[in-house]
Amino acid sequence: MAAEEAGVSRIELCANLDVGGTTPSAGLIRATLRRVDIPVFVMIRPRAGDFLYSAEEIEVMLRDIEVAKHAGAQGIVSGALHANGVIDEEGTEALLEAAAPLPFTFHKAFDATRDLLESADAIVALGVSRVLTSGGAPTAMEGASRLKQLVERTSGRMAILAGGGVRSDHAARLARESGVRELHLGPRRLVTSPAHRTPGWTGASDWTAADVDAIRQIVQSVSVGGP
Repeated sequence: MAAEEAGVSRIELCANLDVGGTTPSAGLIRATLRRVDIPVFVMIRPRAGDFLYSAEEIEVMLRDIEVAKHAGAQGIVSGALHANGVIDEEGTEALLEAAAPLPFTFHKAFDATRDLLESADAIVALGVSRVLTSGGAPTAMEGASRLKQLVERTSGRMAILAGGGVRSDHAARLARESGVRELHLGPRRLVTSPAHRTPGWTGASDWTAADVDAIRQIVQSVSVGGP
């Protein structure tokens, strides 16, 4: 809801953002879809950690895709890798087939592959709609030159979604220098819990929420051209 208020055009819905995102519950998917009008793409990732999935984990992911589609999701975000740093084409193809006809985004596991250009060729051949990437760098701005290579390599066959530390002071420059047409962002703010804290209690009470103002600043910096 905060993202829509801030002016974004699409939401990637995840749980557990602190570990890079995992599959949200069916309840969260349905509640979100009832409250926003922009497209909602659902993350399908069964756990934190690596992106090497067993047959049993792939089965869970396929069932989660069914749930997301039934709930009304407009897109799926997922992907799988092999231990040697290449795309798990068999696993990813199964996820793509389950997601069809919805658009499929290969998530940031892409940046863990050993050769980004080779990996881009592989997922384009599978029919992936877009890939979320920072160009293999810690932030998208640092990976702008590689992002540009990916844009040129895929040549309109797949959208390059630049994500990773995107901020308002460089978002427009990132788009210009890399040639990407889509930016992925999720600035958050700390929410301090008003709950009573028992002396000596060490459990977590605070949490983070979407920072509407920061998101809006990024959206506006791109829409007006930025610095």
